Amino acid sequence: MALWDTKVLCLMFLLTGAVSQRVIYSDPVCGVRGSTVTLLCTFTPNTVTQDGREVLVEIIRVVWCQNHPLCQGSTPTVYDNKRLNNANNPRYRYLGDTKGNCTLQISGLKEEDEATLRFRMEDENKLSFFTNTTGVRVTVVDGTQMKILSSRDGELERGEAVTLTCTTKCTFHQLEVTWFRDGHALPDTGPSLHLSPLKAEDSGNYTCDLKNTVGTISHPFSLNVEAGEEEQMSLIVGVVVGVLLALCSLILVLCIIRRKRAADKNQSAVREEAGPKGGAIEAEGDVSYAPIQFKARSQARPVEEADDAVIYSSVVGRG
Repeated sequence: MALWDTKVLCLMFLLTGAVSQRVIYSDPVCGVRGSTVTLLCTFTPNTVTQDGREVLVEIIRVVWCQNHPLCQGSTPTVYDNKRLNNANNPRYRYLGDTKGNCTLQISGLKEEDEATLRFRMEDENKLSFFTNTTGVRVTVVDGTQMKILSSRDGELERGEAVTLTCTTKCTFHQLEVTWFRDGHALPDTGPSLHLSPLKAEDSGNYTCDLKNTVGTISHPFSLNVEAGEEEQMSLIVGVVVGVLLALCSLILVLCIIRRKRAADKNQSAVREEAGPKGGAIEAEGDVSYAPIQFKARSQARPVEEADDAVIYSSVVGRG
C-alpha cells in the first residue's frame, strides 16, 4: 500500500510539474559559415511546496543536443554540464546557468551545425525533468549578400551625422566587416560605419563585405552630402586657381617652343653664311702654297747641274 502511494504521489508530482516548468527558445537562427550565433533560451524549473510555500526544484543537469526530441539517455549532446572532464564541443559555449538561463553560443559555424537543437533540464533524482521538443532551428550558409541601412534618408548637409549599418538576414557576429567608398577600402571594420561631422568628400557609393567570405559584398549605397557655402566658395576658388595655373603653364610652354624655334632658325642662317667663306679661304691657301713649293724645287736643281758642268769642262781642257 505504501509503495502504491509513493507511485501515485510521484505521478501527481510529474503531472502538476509539467504544467509549471517550461523552456522558451529564440526564433530560428541563420548564420554565415565561420561566424558566431547565439541561441537565446530561458527555462523555469518545476516547483514544490516546502513549509507551506512553493519553491523551485533545484536543477543540477543542463543539456543541449541536436536532432533529438528529448535529449535523454545516450543521445549525443553538444553540451552537458555533467559530462566527465568537461569533454564538450569547444565551439559550443554555455552562457547560461542552472537557475533559469539556458543560452547557448556557437562559434566558427560549420555545415554540421545546421540542425534543430533542444534543451533539457534535470533535477538530482531525475523526478523533475523537461525538454521542449519545439527546439530552435540553426541554418548555416556559405555567404549571403549584405545590405546597407542608413540612419538618415535623403541628402545630408555638411556637419550632420549619419550611421551606415551592414546587415543581412543571417547573423555574422564576430566576423570582420570591410567598408569601401567608391571601391577604395576604408579603415573601419565594424558592422556600423559612423560618419560625423559630414564633409563634402564623404559623398560617394558605399559598399560593405564580410572579410574572407565569398559572395557577400553589398549593393552600393549612394550617400550625397551637400557642400556648405564655405566649401562651395573654396571649390570655386580652387577651380579658378587651377584654370589659371593651367593657362600660365600653357603660355610658358608656348613661349619656350617659340624661342627654341627662333634660335634654331638663326643658327641655320649662320651656318649657311659661314659655309662659302670657309671654302674660299681653303682655296687661297692651296694656291699660295703650291707656287712656293714648285719654285723651290726648280731653282735648286739647275744650280747643281751648272756647277758640275763647269768643273767637268775644266778638267777635260787641261788634259
